[in-house]
Amino acid sequence: MKVLMVVGSLRKESFNRQLAQKAAELLKDKAEVSFLEYDDVPFMNQDIESPAPEAVARVRAEVGAADGLWFFSPEYNHSYTGVLKNLLDWLSRPLEAGNYASGTAIAGKKAAISGAAGKSGAGFSRERLRELLVQIKVDVLPEETGVVLGAECWQSNELVLTEEDEAQLQKQAEAFLAFVK
Repeated sequence: MKVLMVVGSLRKESFNRQLAQKAAELLKDKAEVSFLEYDDVPFMNQDIESPAPEAVARVRAEVGAADGLWFFSPEYNHSYTGVLKNLLDWLSRPLEAGNYASGTAIAGKKAAISGAAGKSGAGFSRERLRELLVQIKVDVLPEETGVVLGAECWQSNELVLTEEDEAQLQKQAEAFLAFVK
């Protein structure tokens, strides 16, 4: 089973990347895990849509080869990030320009959503991300993990999980593996 981690922050040491790395550790003996790197994907623009830019073709191929996608998104102004929205806009476009019957790279994929943020635990971004994923025909696992970042995280730049957070992430990992199979 191939699981592709999609982090909604481009910051190298983002809390959500750290959360994704912890989730990857939980999956390491049960799935082939990789991280989608997409900082080179240009802004969605129909003027350059076809042929797809090289970076877009690469991420579409990686998403297409994955059995499951696990999204980790911070919360910016009660929503997911602009870079994640841009990625999803590209992934939701037809594989053949103008031919909606050709399908998309992401439709029909199984996905999970997690997030780490301030006192909301990324709840607003997770809710809006779920709405978008369902709209673009992604099958989303009902269970989510939301981590509230305490003051110690912001001071140290390191993700600190409580026992409850770790148990929730473990439960979600197990549910996601069963969901993707």
